[in-house]
Amino acid sequence: MGVTSRMIPTEDASSRKREIEEKLKQEQETLSFIRENLEKSDQQTKGMVSILSSFESRLMQLENSIIPVHKQTENLQRLQENVDKTLSCMDHVISYYHVAKDTDRIIREGPTGRLDEYLACIAKIQKAVEYFQDNNPDSPELNTVKARFEKGKELLEAEFRGLLTRYSKPVPPILILDAISVDEELEVQEDVVLEHLPEAVLQDIICIAGWLVEYGRNQDFMNVYFQIRSNQLDRSIKGLKDHFRKNSASSGILYSPAVQTKRKDTPTKKAPKRPVYIPGTIRKAQNLLKQYSQHGLDGKKGGSNLTPSEGHDHDLRVKHLSDALTEKHGAASGKDDVLDIEIDSYIHCISAFVKLAQSEYALLAEIIPEHHQKKTFDSLIQEALDNLMLEGDNIVSAARRAIMRHDYSAVLTIFPILRHLKMNKSEFDSTLQGTAASTKNKLPTLITSMETIGAKALEEFADSIKNDPDKEYNMPKDGTVHELTSNAILFLQQLLDFHETAGAMLASQETSSSASSYTSEFNKRLLSAYICKVLGNLQLNLLSKSKVYEDSALSAIFLHNNYNYILKSLEKSELIQLVTVTQKKAENSYRELIEQQIQMYQNSWVRVTEHLTNRNMPVFQPGTKLKDKERQVIKDKFKGFNDGLEELCKIQKGWAIPDKEQRDFIRQAQRRVVSEAYRAFLHRYANISFTKNPEKYHKYRPEEVEEMIEKLFDTSA
Repeated sequence: MGVTSRMIPTEDASSRKREIEEKLKQEQETLSFIRENLEKSDQQTKGMVSILSSFESRLMQLENSIIPVHKQTENLQRLQENVDKTLSCMDHVISYYHVAKDTDRIIREGPTGRLDEYLACIAKIQKAVEYFQDNNPDSPELNTVKARFEKGKELLEAEFRGLLTRYSKPVPPILILDAISVDEELEVQEDVVLEHLPEAVLQDIICIAGWLVEYGRNQDFMNVYFQIRSNQLDRSIKGLKDHFRKNSASSGILYSPAVQTKRKDTPTKKAPKRPVYIPGTIRKAQNLLKQYSQHGLDGKKGGSNLTPSEGHDHDLRVKHLSDALTEKHGAASGKDDVLDIEIDSYIHCISAFVKLAQSEYALLAEIIPEHHQKKTFDSLIQEALDNLMLEGDNIVSAARRAIMRHDYSAVLTIFPILRHLKMNKSEFDSTLQGTAASTKNKLPTLITSMETIGAKALEEFADSIKNDPDKEYNMPKDGTVHELTSNAILFLQQLLDFHETAGAMLASQETSSSASSYTSEFNKRLLSAYICKVLGNLQLNLLSKSKVYEDSALSAIFLHNNYNYILKSLEKSELIQLVTVTQKKAENSYRELIEQQIQMYQNSWVRVTEHLTNRNMPVFQPGTKLKDKERQVIKDKFKGFNDGLEELCKIQKGWAIPDKEQRDFIRQAQRRVVSEAYRAFLHRYANISFTKNPEKYHKYRPEEVEEMIEKLFDTSA
């Protein structure tokens, strides 16, 4: 076992030795192969180096041969280029000498219809001028091209003027009205574009203006522009005025069909805004006055309970007042309509001016350089603006003359104008932004003048109410409403349409610190105080006028009618709301005054009803025979009652109480008092024999007395 174990390791060692010797032999062979290859590589490297060295030598020889040829060729090319440039410059210079001849025909024929070609010719001429100025200023050709350039510039300026003149037209009135119209019934509010020039013409004008600014070296074309456009602006506004004169009085359509077709007449549409101006100021006063004089006031808005036959002297007063108003405001038929049209026309012209001026500025901004736009725009609008301001000054002057004639209704014409001016002032100022201070101040100056004259008219009207003379011939014989009352109330009612404007007028004359704010509430208080002042003056004057009547009962009826008219007029309109701003209990005060006058009237019946009392009557014993003196006392009482009743009914039948409600109330109250007293009187002496002819004294039954009282204040009964 031991020998075997020692043999096994010896075999492994010899096997491993053989493996190592084999591997060593292989490595030696590999090493020998590598050495052989290295030797071959060295030989090849030496061969390549030899080849490269030979190639480099040959390249150097080639370069030494080519470079001189290349330099010579480059010099020849440079010489060729110089020759070409020289020839080109010569041709260019020679062309300057031919510019005048080449462009002569186009320049003479002008730029019409071929502006681009014409401007290209002008550019050639300009370059020729610059060349001769820089290189040969003494050349005669310089004068030639200069003259040609000036001629071309003149023709461009003439083309600018010609295009503006030919294509600038007044804006049609219908289009202006469409542009300034504001109607809530329009389904879609679309801006109306005012196209002053055709697009192609506008582009030509812009192109010419740009050239004149850059090369023309003068501003004459800007003067031409504002003169032509100013004339068209003024003609557009005058055309609108003529349109109103021709069409406003008729039923013709003032707006274009395009706008009319957008209107819907559905009952669910929201009501349109209150119009800027309500035509018919004077005519409205005449109609209202006539309506009241004919029909009176029943206390219900829009209705009347007084028949035309009720009230003595009503028809005469209607004719008198209508004639007076006609004489006061002009007897010519249609004069009021003409005045309304003029006012409406002026208001629309103000709006048209703003809209057209804005449109003109938009056009001007495309043509005139920015740093000249404001000045040119200022000049452009002057003529139209001055004409509008002159017309406004004429309106103020007419109002001033009307005040001197004490024609205060005519002064109301400035109210809608003033309101419109103030409503549009902010837009007006925005449009004139950047113009001269004198231009921007024209509208505020006109507004101030109108406010001043308006405030003066209001104050003098209040004084005229206070100082209206007490003339017997001017007093209504039937005790109805005095013309002064109806005129005063109508004047105040018309102020309602312009209450903000009237309040601002009064505020403009205030010097207190509170007036500086010109708040709406402050203006409202001022107007309220003014209305209360007018009503107070009216009340004092009516009280003074009532003393003209010799009959105190007629005086009471007169005051009652006037106070009642004032109260009902206040209640039917918004005047009462303004009055209560200053006088909270104004309605109660007038009701108390009316009640006082009713009581004073009822006192006139005391001299009739006193005959029905037991005063101065002896005590009668039943069954005893009356003495002659006692019978005479009873007869006198019957006779006194009968005579007094007949006299009062005859007199008061011709008096007037236009308000049916008040008339019925006074009749019923008086009937009740007299009837009750008369029935008691008849009952008291029914069984007493005081005369052989009772029918002589017992002339009226109680029912007949009541019928007689029912016929009071009714001439037709």
